[in-house]
Amino acid sequence: MGKYINKSLSLFLCMAILLCLCPLPARAQSVWPENISIQAEGGIVIDADTGTVLYGKNIHNTYFPASITKILTALIVIEQCDLNEMVTFSHNAVYNVEAGSSSAGLDEGDVLSVHDCLYALLLKSANEAGNALAEHVAGSTEAFADMMNQRAAALGCQDSHFANPSGLNDPEHYVSAYDMALIGQAAVHNDTFMEIDSSLYYDLPITKRNPEGARIYPGHKMIKKNLPEYYEGCLGGKTGYTSLAGNTLVTFATRNGMTLVSVVLNGHQTQYSDTKTMLDFGFRNFQTVSAADYDTSYPSVENDLTIGGLTTTELYGLQLDPNGKVTLPKSADFTSVESRLSYELTSEAPSDAIARIDYWWGERPIGMSYLKLRTLNMSPASSFSGLFDSANEQTPNVSEARALSLEESYSDKQSDAEALEPEARSSFSLRIPSYIWVGLGTMTALVLLACLCILVKKYLDKKEEEARMLRRQKRLARLEDVGISPVEFDLLLERRRSSYTTKRPPKRKSRRSSFRL
Repeated sequence: MGKYINKSLSLFLCMAILLCLCPLPARAQSVWPENISIQAEGGIVIDADTGTVLYGKNIHNTYFPASITKILTALIVIEQCDLNEMVTFSHNAVYNVEAGSSSAGLDEGDVLSVHDCLYALLLKSANEAGNALAEHVAGSTEAFADMMNQRAAALGCQDSHFANPSGLNDPEHYVSAYDMALIGQAAVHNDTFMEIDSSLYYDLPITKRNPEGARIYPGHKMIKKNLPEYYEGCLGGKTGYTSLAGNTLVTFATRNGMTLVSVVLNGHQTQYSDTKTMLDFGFRNFQTVSAADYDTSYPSVENDLTIGGLTTTELYGLQLDPNGKVTLPKSADFTSVESRLSYELTSEAPSDAIARIDYWWGERPIGMSYLKLRTLNMSPASSFSGLFDSANEQTPNVSEARALSLEESYSDKQSDAEALEPEARSSFSLRIPSYIWVGLGTMTALVLLACLCILVKKYLDKKEEEARMLRRQKRLARLEDVGISPVEFDLLLERRRSSYTTKRPPKRKSRRSSFRL
């Protein structure tokens, strides 16, 4: 009986060892919430901080937008004009509109500031204000439409085309829900736009038809507390309606540090209920988190090189942009997120950025951040003077420090991966009792597993070498931008390798629990 128990125990322990040595599958990813439906033909809700699509229906189908077009019109005017500039209303601006369309009662010859016109445009949805502003900015409504298409393309819009500043019916004037959400995302981050759009009323100055001036109110009902459509946290938005477009609605809302943009296209008098459904869904199921608070894959540079009495850790470090955001389901955690590092930076990247990190949930983009180079503990006078004063004492200069810092920072994850796995396996094997190896079947399984590991390691080493060469080329290009030549960089690396052979720092001990899935 005891012999049978010993054999069973040996078999059980062998199976446990094989399971520990084999790579474990990643934890099952939480399900992206989808328990929602709306009645409109097209709709979307996105996180304004990350652009993540939380829910969408026919988001790339095109529809007539009606007056939500005026969000893009206002955004361009704010970007192009001083608010105190004066706008004169032409005959074309006042009368080149559809009969019975929305108006602020402005007439040919009226002169208002850009500031006044924007309130009339966004709160009263005045078509004549849109025409007048377009003529003021571009000279004509046709030229302004070209500017609208250019600005939309710059925001990433691909499905839409604009033919006028007001959104009146035109076969060549159409949008998709996704493109309209991108436009709304840009608008909600514009302080001037939101100051105007969130106003509960505004007093227009004296004009021909309004000798005592006129008080105007927003058309969006979800911002008004005395109406049943009121939505807590609503910041504003824009309404729209034509017989061809149906009801359209863009809404901005914020709760618990999360800001959402929703769009309804071709609604059928359900634009407010559809909007509430999408906003409730977004706030109930998702959260916006700071990437810097959760992503620990890119630690600060650490080495023992001293420059002018300061270590490079004191001089340079790597950090994630604190403004980088990620959108996650509330039921998930950051271990479900995949990060992808790219050295291709656009003109929008911060000047101190060295790479861009995109975050993905499967095939769904959920946010991004920048990996930035920072200078630490240096005063403009004393630190740099100390560096240059010690240059003649064979102390590496600032360029050398930058080169070594970048080299170590880029290879940090690589070196950790190379160090952790062998150490972890070694420490694990030392803890294995001798009686575990009893049995020819167990020995055969371990030998086969070892052979498989060797083959995998050779393959990974080859891939890593290719990746290392690619990273080196990119680093050299990046270092050349800051004044370090390839020859200087190679000399610095050789000098650094030589220093490691004489004084190699002790390896950090690792645990298997430190691996992140």
